[in-house]
Amino acid sequence: METSHVSALQNKHAGLERQIQSEMSRPIPDAVAIQALKKQKLRLKEEIARH
Repeated sequence: METSHVSALQNKHAGLERQIQSEMSRPIPDAVAIQALKKQKLRLKEEIARH
């Protein structure tokens, strides 16, 4: 059970990284959106580290 939870968190983390990269590759990136995505990604990373 815990392994699947960690896997799900890692998948979400990777998805957020893709979203960040996508936003940064736009001609005019939305800095607020990038900042929010990075905060979400950090929260996930911290939760993964706790398991």
